[in-house]
Amino acid sequence: MSDLVKRAGIEIDRKLAEFLENEVLAPLGRDVDAFWHGFAELLAEFLPRNEELLFKREEIQKTIDSWHMERRGQPHDAAEYKAFLERINYLVSEPDEFTIGTTNVDAEIATMAGPQLVVPVLNARFLLNAANARWGSLYDAFYGTDALDAPPAKPGGYDKARGDAVIARGREFLDQALPLVDGSWADLADENDGKLRDESQYVGKTDKGLLFKNNGLHIEVVFDRDHPVGRDDRAGIADIICEAALTTICDCEDSVAAVDAEDKLLAYSNWLGVIRGDLEDSFEKGGNQVTRRLADDKAYTDRDGNRHALSGRSLLFVRNVGLLMTNPAIRLANGREIPEGIMDAVFTSAIGALDVEGHTKHGNSKHGSIYIVKPKMHGPDECAFTNDLFNAVEDLLGLPRNTLKVGVMDEERRTSANLGACIHAVRDRVVFINTGFLDRTGDEIHTSMHVGPMIRKAEMKTSQWLAAYEKRNVAIGLKHGLSGRAQIGKGMWPAPDLMGQMMVEKIGHLKAGANTAWVPSPTAATLHALHYHQCDVFAEQEGLGEVRPIDDLLAIPLADGVNWSEEELNEELDNNAQGLLGYVVRWIDQGVGCSKVPDINDVGLMEDRATLRISSQHMANWLLHGVVSKDQVMAALRRMAAKVDAQNAGDPLYTPLVGNEDGAAFRAACDLVFKGVDQPSGYTEPLLHAWRLEKKSA
Repeated sequence: MSDLVKRAGIEIDRKLAEFLENEVLAPLGRDVDAFWHGFAELLAEFLPRNEELLFKREEIQKTIDSWHMERRGQPHDAAEYKAFLERINYLVSEPDEFTIGTTNVDAEIATMAGPQLVVPVLNARFLLNAANARWGSLYDAFYGTDALDAPPAKPGGYDKARGDAVIARGREFLDQALPLVDGSWADLADENDGKLRDESQYVGKTDKGLLFKNNGLHIEVVFDRDHPVGRDDRAGIADIICEAALTTICDCEDSVAAVDAEDKLLAYSNWLGVIRGDLEDSFEKGGNQVTRRLADDKAYTDRDGNRHALSGRSLLFVRNVGLLMTNPAIRLANGREIPEGIMDAVFTSAIGALDVEGHTKHGNSKHGSIYIVKPKMHGPDECAFTNDLFNAVEDLLGLPRNTLKVGVMDEERRTSANLGACIHAVRDRVVFINTGFLDRTGDEIHTSMHVGPMIRKAEMKTSQWLAAYEKRNVAIGLKHGLSGRAQIGKGMWPAPDLMGQMMVEKIGHLKAGANTAWVPSPTAATLHALHYHQCDVFAEQEGLGEVRPIDDLLAIPLADGVNWSEEELNEELDNNAQGLLGYVVRWIDQGVGCSKVPDINDVGLMEDRATLRISSQHMANWLLHGVVSKDQVMAALRRMAAKVDAQNAGDPLYTPLVGNEDGAAFRAACDLVFKGVDQPSGYTEPLLHAWRLEKKSA
């Protein structure tokens, strides 16, 4: 139990209360007593509504479960099913024609298109790296990854052959993005040589070279004949710096393991540090002590001699948690924990107000907005709740209406099915909608858990509902005016070591109409930025406005009449079990919410809680319908425990699974499967939090 103090009848962790009062409210000039009393009133209004919405989720799910169980053994009737969903208000009426009214939106969100990072807010080093990923070295990105179609660098220092291939690929990029009137960038002798085909692409001079612009993104060509690379380059080009991660989501949710006041204090402290501009992290690298800080702006002089600056950092969102979880950091007088999503809304917004009111070193939003991503909302009622909550937070903090902008994660089935109504509920503050395969698939399975066994997990990627989901998200966003005002995003490329494959495939997100898409690292952001030079997303969006009927979205991914072999069953169980165990050993034992986790084929994938949701729900579904037995599941978990142990053999902090089935991590994995049917919406958080708290208490 943390040390609690009372504020306006509420019990709050002492360190958390003092942090907010001294580091946030005092610089803002807010009256502390008035704030806490206002917070208590806000809780009194919104806590019951939060509970009602969670109750509604469960009642709808029970109704759907009962409907399917009553028809077990009968062929699925799609028309009857759709009519049923309309009767129970799972499907609501489409709103009248409307266009979002969001104003004061920064260009990085509204009128520019580029990569987006999601970073765990608990890790200061990763947070700084992501915030600084606004600009990235194309030479470094090509030299160090398989995105360059050339032999890998030889060990033992700089490999000139590899370097020459990087330089040639860089010139190829410049010819494509910044074509010259005559010849190639490879033919230039110095920075004054050559003439652009489109002179409007020239922006100005930086202290390192020349600055250009293509499809809204900047490119800095660094000229330096004293540099080891520039010295041997015909034109003296030492590097090509690409504007890359336009936006970064600082995540308090899926990518972190935050279960108590200690964790929440670290989350809010790091969020404060990047907003205020003074976050630092020191670590050892190559035998030297390195201190990482936020990057300064990039200054340049235009052709008329005027000085300007471009932001050196990504525009920052903060992702709050959803409606489900509570946290022991704050309790009511009766000892009940308050919803963590309400806590996040107030605390992260108060920190964001420091930026709005000019108490920061660099500044985040140029338009006085605070950007919050809200995950795991089920349908328009929950979006309306978030809108009202944000109104109340603005009133509590004395901020103008709609200062708080919202990003709607389209990752729950009831939101996908009613996306237009969801956008309408937040129409004057929405700045972001996106799709996410893993969470959305987890909810797809859970919603239809009792219909029958689902297709294999890999087959979900080509299923009827998923194709409809991805297309409808973009079309509905465009229909309601998000283009030029907000982001329409696509999900994560999960494999940070497979950049060559990413460069082939991920341009598909742009051609599908997404003006941002998630990537797993700053290096990946630099490489993905090249796609935005190849493809004008806003031009692509012009022909994508047709919203297709909902029927395909409601197609349940059933494995009708499939008889899998024992080999296929074990293959699927092993894949799911390895994913579960590989993640929980870090979440439960080490408090790591997101990291590069080896999959069953030893390919490192960036994993967060959504991974567990789909794997555990898939296993629970097959178990429920007798496709596999409990003994088969346990056998798979034991087989994969040995594999996960081997994959983590080099980690000195690792606690082995084999011989430790009574340990918190293995038991958590078992619970996620064997209790999966009964978990609210198939979420993993309740079980993960319980086991992590037990581990921390030990």
